[in-house]
Amino acid sequence: MINSNLSKIKPKFRTEGQITGNWGRPKVRTNGNNQLGMTTRENISITKKEDYIKRMYQVLDTTTNPKLKQFAYNEIKMYMIQTGRW
Repeated sequence: MINSNLSKIKPKFRTEGQITGNWGRPKVRTNGNNQLGMTTRENISITKKEDYIKRMYQVLDTTTNPKLKQFAYNEIKMYMIQTGRW
């Protein structure tokens, strides 16, 4: 049997080296700038589930696009399953 060097290779720990996660490039750190633009409470509006489902029913009735109809149907189905009406 031929001696192998595979047992002599030490695997590197993931904690060594540069901090990556950006496809091999080092991550860029900011200087404490955590402003994400105009994201204040006044600028954010969240649609209620009931209003969203009403819109999905309107889409289901008015659209001729089969992919959009399937999407609306699936959204309505998920909502009805969550509320126990399916």
